[in-house]
Amino acid sequence: MKAAVCREFGAPLVIEDLHLESPRAGEVRVRIAAVAICHSDITFAEGSWGGPLPALYGHECAGIVEEVGAGVATASAGDHVVVTLIRSCGRCHSCVTGRLTECEGTVPLDARQPVTDAKGEPVWQAMKTGGFAEDVLVHESQVVRIPKEVPFASASLLACGVITGFGAVTNAAHVPVGSHVVVIGTGGVGLNSIQGAHLSGARSVVAVDVSDSKVEAARRFGATHGVNSRTESLPDRVRDITGGRGADYVFVTVGVKAAFDQSYALLAKGGSVVIVGLPPTGVTSEYDPTTIGVMGQRIVGTKMGDSRIQRDIPALVDLYGQRRLKLDELVTKTYPLEGINDAIASVLRGDALRNVIVFPGVG
Repeated sequence: MKAAVCREFGAPLVIEDLHLESPRAGEVRVRIAAVAICHSDITFAEGSWGGPLPALYGHECAGIVEEVGAGVATASAGDHVVVTLIRSCGRCHSCVTGRLTECEGTVPLDARQPVTDAKGEPVWQAMKTGGFAEDVLVHESQVVRIPKEVPFASASLLACGVITGFGAVTNAAHVPVGSHVVVIGTGGVGLNSIQGAHLSGARSVVAVDVSDSKVEAARRFGATHGVNSRTESLPDRVRDITGGRGADYVFVTVGVKAAFDQSYALLAKGGSVVIVGLPPTGVTSEYDPTTIGVMGQRIVGTKMGDSRIQRDIPALVDLYGQRRLKLDELVTKTYPLEGINDAIASVLRGDALRNVIVFPGVG
């Protein structure tokens, strides 16, 4: 199995031959057709969130089921599936109350690393997926069947960027019709928060970035206004747009301290800052608790858009089929596995919404 392995934080990924186990009970082996480059993969590879090495990153995947273990009910060989990092036991308090992204339990796969290198040494399956590879082995809770007509490159985005951004709006914040929404950061996740707010009936959806081209691109995904926070006063523009009130919801979709620091001043009475993007471990942001308390404001955390993937991904596929959700337009460029370092460099330059690694001939 060819895979792109990180053996030193910050170093280029190296293509190696790895061994992947066959599925045991409750597990699914998937032949990967497409895996997108998420900034979380880059943050891990740079060492900002720690984790062991060597590591196999990649967690926005779509492909075809090759083999399933005993008792698997979510997929069968030959199914087209989205593969996510959301692994849930189905039995703990979080799972039975619908908070699958906060699962407190374990499954047998958690106790071992199914990937080994040529010397038989374990390779860390990062984010419980390890998708920068020809194949992955995951728990059945991580896969969702999709129609075969959905292109794999577009489908891969449903595994993280789409459900995280869209779900933050619809599942975590429950944005009501008529709300004023600000989205800070118009990358792959931010654009999906914009799509979520637009489809939820927000009165205004303000896209914020430091790039004029990205701000303009956000309008194609449902933004009603755009602000370049490098050249304009963001608080003043938000007050102008909202009739002096401020925003009902501010979604911070980038892991940048300055973005969190400026978000609180944008809120209306009763407004919420929703933390979607995650900065490196140790980065902190300060807020005035008196203002938050007196104004009845909230700070809301969300992981992976509080998604229930067996419910949310099919619903998003339906929206895509109805041409109400844009997926194809999020794919900037596709690369072979051997071009993964170029794909990552493009993301770091800010050139891409989502670059996708594809494996020709799959499907």
